Amino acid sequence: MPKLKTNKAMKKRFKITGTGKVKRQRTKRRHLLADRPQSKKRQFRKGVMVDKTDVKRILSNLPYGD
Repeated sequence: MPKLKTNKAMKKRFKITGTGKVKRQRTKRRHLLADRPQSKKRQFRKGVMVDKTDVKRILSNLPYGD
């Protein structure tokens, strides 16, 4: 059976935790940061888990858990 290809865009955006959950970074951290409160900018630093409705689609593009 041939090797499965990993989607490189997904590999850059998502990480798989040790328990198999999918983690992603928050949005709104690239530009226009002067307009946002410091508390919001702190909250955006943390990663969050992907919604369960998207997990199957993401994992199918990361066949080896990259």
